[in-house]
Amino acid sequence: MADAPGIRAREVIEPQAPLRRHPSPDAALDTEALKGEHVTIDETTPEGWCHGTLADDGYAGWLPANALARPGEAATHKVAVPRTLVFPGPSIKLPPIEALSLGCRLAIVRIAEPFAVTATGGHVSTRHLAPIDDFADDPVAVAETFLNVPYLWGGKTSFGIDCSGLVQLALTACGIACPRDSHTQEAALGRAVSMGASACDLSALSRGDLMFWKGHVAMVRDRDTLIHANAFHMVVAIEPITEALARIAATGTDFTSVRRIER
Repeated sequence: MADAPGIRAREVIEPQAPLRRHPSPDAALDTEALKGEHVTIDETTPEGWCHGTLADDGYAGWLPANALARPGEAATHKVAVPRTLVFPGPSIKLPPIEALSLGCRLAIVRIAEPFAVTATGGHVSTRHLAPIDDFADDPVAVAETFLNVPYLWGGKTSFGIDCSGLVQLALTACGIACPRDSHTQEAALGRAVSMGASACDLSALSRGDLMFWKGHVAMVRDRDTLIHANAFHMVVAIEPITEALARIAATGTDFTSVRRIER
């Protein structure tokens, strides 16, 4: 099917593609698109930048044209671990050709244990993949697999991630549609949880609740701890909730709400 005039359907073919605010390699990174994501392109510059909208979350911005191609075969599987390697043939002794992060999508044409073979001939461990319509049960457990991943503003992979990217990846892995930014997550996800008269009353919290500050989000592990990607630790860290509340309050950033996602 031909593209509509001025509109082109594309697919991310690199392990991840930066989506930037302006068509320049030194422009702010707003998010990343993962291999297999679909993008609708409405403008291209002579310098090789495409302005597009991500199909999954509606995020729009500029992507490098060489990270995109016409959509290929439909994805059958997705990466279900924080990171996996793609080999050019059926041997782990071969130099890897790609490193893929959680959520990357692949068209698998055959299984030749211990590898799944992609439509482009790549070989990926079957242990690291899941069928495209299989989902994890616990978003917090997914987030915990990213422990100590470096903090990266706009990042959405196991090579670097920010607070809302971690939440989006964890929820998406469990089949829960999730916006990209913390303020839209707070507006769109779940229902409000009352914290009583004090934000430090933690008795109402449950595993998987999302705690929001202005410009920040964390996931509750239990009534004592949370997990979040943050610029204080500069990694994905587990932190006592009371310490996080006090530390962030000391910066002048207000705690705003708790949201509970019920499936």
